[in-house]
Amino acid sequence: MLHGQKIAVVLPAYNAAATLQKTFDDIPKDIVDDIILIDDASRDRTALIAEGLGIHTIRHERNRGYGGNQKTCYEAALARGADIVVMLHPDYQYAPRLVTAMASMIVSGEYDAVLASRILGKGALVGGMPRYKYVANRVLTLLQNLLMGQKLSEYHSGYRAWSRTVIETIPLDRCSEDFVFDNQMLALAMQAEFRIGEISCPTRYFPEASSINFRRSVVYGFGVLRTAFAYRLHRLGIRREPLFARTGTPRR
Repeated sequence: MLHGQKIAVVLPAYNAAATLQKTFDDIPKDIVDDIILIDDASRDRTALIAEGLGIHTIRHERNRGYGGNQKTCYEAALARGADIVVMLHPDYQYAPRLVTAMASMIVSGEYDAVLASRILGKGALVGGMPRYKYVANRVLTLLQNLLMGQKLSEYHSGYRAWSRTVIETIPLDRCSEDFVFDNQMLALAMQAEFRIGEISCPTRYFPEASSINFRRSVVYGFGVLRTAFAYRLHRLGIRREPLFARTGTPRR
């Protein structure tokens, strides 16, 4: 716990057997109260390894996709009493030790959500991010900031911390079950005027780390832009977007 708040780390997993142990070992157990892994019908030993490590493990009988996996993650974390939920990919691409810093930013009362940014500092390219992905990240982020009136360094990190209030307030059931889920969830948090902070995070690209292929990346990119345009049009009152209809009011 941190200042009496229960910290849960959720691991949305798909074929993560090769990297799960490393990820688990680096999670700071001194402040983390609960570790939950959702296995999205993996074809490898992910669930067996997780259970062997003592991780609370839930298996999807069929693959629900990245967004569907996260929906189960957050539902399980709240049901088990989490006050702060940190979503961490179990592919060891991000630094698990930053859980403490991210949770602390929310516990401080200054932020409702925190993103671990690969772009702040020089971590992305040094860590091996392919240059085309880096350029695409920067271009998409620039367009998203312009359309959504924000100043984030990136929208595409797979490492995020949320207060319980955020997860309870925004309608996650409206979000996609595919990769654009992350951006839709973030846009909903912005719509509800939650305070979003960032922290610099080193990253590692290596063969075992998960990565979507070029075709899925293009589909994701167009989905991100659709979300940003929809947000802008909704905010301007030009077109009512069901995703952003009455997202609730943040409780301070």
